[in-house]
Order: sequence, then C-alpha cells, then structure tokens
Amino acid sequence: MNGNIGTLDSVRNYYGRVLKTNQDLKTSVCCAGASLAAPIREILKDIHPDVVARFYGCGSPIPPELTGRTVLDLGSGSGRDCFILSKLVGPAGRVIGVDMTPEQLDTARRHVGYHMEKFGFAQPNVEFLSGYIEDLKSLGIENDSVDVVVSNCVINLSPDKQRVFAEIFRVLKPGGELYFSDVFADRRIPPPLAEDPVLLGECLGGALYIEDFRRLLAGVGCLDHRIVSNSKLALTDPAVEQKTGMIGFHSLTVRAFKLDLEDRCEDFGQVAHYLGTVAEQPHGFVLDDHHLFETGQPQPVCGNTAAMLSQTRYAPHFKVIGDTRVHYGLFDCEPKPAAAVPENRAAPGGSCC
Repeated sequence: MNGNIGTLDSVRNYYGRVLKTNQDLKTSVCCAGASLAAPIREILKDIHPDVVARFYGCGSPIPPELTGRTVLDLGSGSGRDCFILSKLVGPAGRVIGVDMTPEQLDTARRHVGYHMEKFGFAQPNVEFLSGYIEDLKSLGIENDSVDVVVSNCVINLSPDKQRVFAEIFRVLKPGGELYFSDVFADRRIPPPLAEDPVLLGECLGGALYIEDFRRLLAGVGCLDHRIVSNSKLALTDPAVEQKTGMIGFHSLTVRAFKLDLEDRCEDFGQVAHYLGTVAEQPHGFVLDDHHLFETGQPQPVCGNTAAMLSQTRYAPHFKVIGDTRVHYGLFDCEPKPAAAVPENRAAPGGSCC
C-alpha cells in the first residue's frame, strides 16, 4: 500500500474535507445513479437525510435475492447502500461496509441504531469497518465468506485495482456474485489526468478503460462478466470537460460470478426456463443488457449463462435443461431488441453472451 499513499490521501481528503454533501460535486458523475427499483425507493424513504446527503454513487448496484445473505459493500461511504441492503438481507443476513474516510464512517456508524429501529430489527445486522478495499484480509474478511460484493462508484478511486479484484474473488463464496456500478472510459486515461486531484475525486481520473477491466478480471480467473446497464456521462463542468478532451465516460453496472467459466460463449444445446419466483422480478428476470428471461418461456443459453443460472443463488428460480457433455461450437449470441432490455446496450468489453 505504501506506494499508493499519496493517491489514497488525496481521495480521503476530497471525500472527507473538500466535499461536505453531494451538492459540492463539480460534476454529476458521482451522483448519476440509475433509476431505483420500486422496492428500493420505498426503503430509501426510511434512510436518514444526513446519510443520503453524504452519499456519492453512479448507479444502483443492488441485485435481487438477498434475504439471509452476507453482503460486502466496498467504499460504503455514509452507508446509504449498506442500510438499504440491511433491510433487504433481513435479520438473518449480514452487511459489511468498508471505507477509509473517517468522516464518512462517522456518519454511517452514528445512524446504525436509527435504521435498526426503523426496520424493526432487534440486533444490528450491519457493521462498518475502517480500512482499504485493496486489503480485506487485514479486516478479518475470510476466504469464501461473502455471498455478494457490491460497490457504487468507488473502485475507480483505487490506485491498485488489480488487488481490489483479487480480494473480491478471494472473499466471494463459490458461485458468489460481484455486482457493482462504476465509471469506465473508452480509452486509457493519460497519467497527468489520472493524477489530477479534482478529476480523481470526481470519479474520472481513475476510470478504467473497459478493455483493461476485462483483462484485470481475466487475471483473477473471471473470464466472463456481464454488463447490466450502460449510461453515457455528460460532463457538466466546463473546466473538467476542457481537461478530459475526447475521452468518453460511461456509468456501467456490471455483474460477475465466482464460477469456472469459459472465455467465449459455447453451445451445449442448453435451455433455461425462468420460473418467475424472484420477488422483485415476477414477470421476467434480467441477467444482463441482452438477456431477459420471460417467465415460463424457454430460452437457449450458452454454457456460461447456464452456469450463472444454475450454480448460483439464482438456481432455485430456473429450470436449466441439458449439460456440457455434447458441444456444438460457438453459441450464436444475438442481443434482443433494445426495447426488451432496461437500458442502452453496453460499450464493448463484455462477453459475447
């Protein structure tokens, strides 16, 4: 960590001292969040205003099917997403927030009791740990101990993203899910811009080039990730726009699983039926930006998609027919029409399926 202390200090200062609330941001990048699902909007009404005011994020990285699960939020900040997750996992579940900024941790910790009372929980099911997302082991987070890892516009702030993803896949249980929103770039950020304190703090300087992100995931053994949603970001501050020139920035919500997958979509003749039993998605299950499984309708799937549906916590909600004993070549993965998916199709970088 020693070689990255300067960058971490700059980020900590920006979010702890420069910014008092999200109204102090120069751009809307760190608060460009996607539309929240109706159940989450209802929970948000119970979140303390001070927690909401100090929240910074660029998406809504809260997947379904969380009851009783252990969820880890990287860069939990004021705790907004952690408290939403606390309600969703319920008394039998657990939420761990990790952040390095004392001012943000103080806000989150001061409001634990408030939210437990609001949710009617006898005991807290959420805790906030002070530390670095690059070093979860020092916080006592064990191998294969977490069902879901989430993060909301934070990984871009890390000076050592390779370590972040290595730690994520270390702590995830087999079949566990990474589900996060962040800012990505359509090219590599030049070093002078990557080191600019304002661009870094505004979630632009550290944005990953989408192809480098794919390579990082492959380096930790994740050969197939899925883009759930994609929004092109408008830079509203003239000085920031002048600095960044022709770089295109996107807010992506991404999911990936700790599974033994292939680096291409392969055809084994498998078919998936969604049973309509995920409470938040009774009529259709959205896996990614071009996989919408309508309830009861059979849909051919590649081997990787079949594994995502049958070897994760989503398995009880799908009937997957077939196995991988007979191979038919590459899977012909054609995206569904744009109207069938929740947001625009993604920038290049995901698997073909």
